[in-house]
Amino acid sequence: MRRKLTYFAPFLLSVCFLISWEAIARLIEKPYLFPSPVAIYFKMVDLHDILFYVHLPATLTIIVIGLGLSTILGVLLAIFMHKSRILEQSIYPILVMSQTIPIIALAPIFVLWFGYSIWSKVVVTILITFFPITVNTFDGLKATPLELRELFRTMQANRFDTFKKLYIPSALPSFLSGMKVAITLSVIGAAIGEWLGANAGLGYFSRRMMNQYDGPGVFAPIVWLSLIGVIGFLLIKAIEIYLLRWRKTK
Repeated sequence: MRRKLTYFAPFLLSVCFLISWEAIARLIEKPYLFPSPVAIYFKMVDLHDILFYVHLPATLTIIVIGLGLSTILGVLLAIFMHKSRILEQSIYPILVMSQTIPIIALAPIFVLWFGYSIWSKVVVTILITFFPITVNTFDGLKATPLELRELFRTMQANRFDTFKKLYIPSALPSFLSGMKVAITLSVIGAAIGEWLGANAGLGYFSRRMMNQYDGPGVFAPIVWLSLIGVIGFLLIKAIEIYLLRWRKTK
């Protein structure tokens, strides 16, 4: 019964939210300012071909490249900081400071540097996803139990085997937690980059519709962006369940 309620409660809340949104939109009667869910749905149907076959692939390409590079760089940097105390003390404060700079303020600079190519959006995506991956992976490596490290030393395990069989399994839960955060942020990063300078993409299309005062047209690509984030989060969650199936969960 509790399991059924766990799934039913979010569904019921979502339905109530959509009904309230629809009712308020009908009362306001200004679709260019506050479109209803029904209007957004029909706009998504009308724009399906251009959104799904043109702008969605452009945004997905940015997300995949940006998140992939961010993952590689973040994991490598976390390993280097874990291995070197000097690197940790030097780089960690810079990582924290980098998060105090509004990415939306830097995005126009990247457009000036890279133009309207894909790389200006990729850099924005990397900057916005780099932090959670690096910090979570580093914290996971650092949290490796001391008694297990001493056990591996007692068994005279070499550095490679120790890292492979001890540190990686220990850091994996934290790394995946960082990925769940990063994959949702990657959608935001791609949308910001497209919003400020692009020739294609869901963020670009939303801005174009805003210039035309098309409220449903603004929200239609936003719904697609939200779906990308949700699907990406669920994908990482599925990978987490598979890789950490040994871990007891409530």
